[in-house]
Amino acid sequence: MSENERSYFHLHLVSDATGETLNAVARAVTVQYRAATPVEHIYPLVRNRKQLERVLQAIENEPGIVLFTLVDSKLRQILENACRRLSIPYVAVLDSVHAVVKNYLGAESSPLIGAQHVLDTEYFERIEALNYTMMHDDGQVPHDFESADVVLIGVSRTSKTPTSIYLANRGVKTANIPFVLGIPLPDNVEKLCNPLMVGLIASPERIVQIRRNRLLALNADGNTDYVDKRAVTEEMIAAKRLFARHNWPVIDVTRRSIEETAAAILDLWRSKNAA
Repeated sequence: MSENERSYFHLHLVSDATGETLNAVARAVTVQYRAATPVEHIYPLVRNRKQLERVLQAIENEPGIVLFTLVDSKLRQILENACRRLSIPYVAVLDSVHAVVKNYLGAESSPLIGAQHVLDTEYFERIEALNYTMMHDDGQVPHDFESADVVLIGVSRTSKTPTSIYLANRGVKTANIPFVLGIPLPDNVEKLCNPLMVGLIASPERIVQIRRNRLLALNADGNTDYVDKRAVTEEMIAAKRLFARHNWPVIDVTRRSIEETAAAILDLWRSKNAA
């Protein structure tokens, strides 16, 4: 599909919290419509009438679909009335979920802005996991790998670091170790008991492509084994042999997003903990 064939529409996301929920819902839906691209307008932390009035002016200037999560009933009513006046569609994205939960529990909710972001034990566990993960990126502090929840091992450009950070944001302490042909892993790695060990692989073609782009971005010399397909293939074969020798689970990230890779790892980790 050419750029000229693509259509665009305005998508307004109005939240009294961070807007993460709206962003996730909007992208999960709009990605299904390849012929249309949303022009996103994101308005987080909308908590009083003055802030909402600025949002309403922006919506009126560039009409489109409005998705919102507002706890305050007065602000919500003002937004809904404005959308009806402008004859534009609007959706309170959590309403249907609230209705199902309310009917199932037979209880009323206790509205609280940003309730999912409270500074509770789970929040501080995520912070601890992030701190741990940043300290143990790229094979750093190897003597402390035993205290990790997950250890990722893979050749360069298998998305070890971003996957580790994503997992840490879910409260999973994650270390990652680069596999480099001819360079031994830290002494204790193959003897670790507590962490879930996961090998990350990808097709040599994909690795070469990503590495070439990386070198171009750095204005570095591209005439190196780092981007030689034969050398990369040997590197990947050696990594697979290591993973097979220890019976470590392996995930092929060639066509996976970071989120999909992390979801597969979380599933393995929960299964390990449930055993």
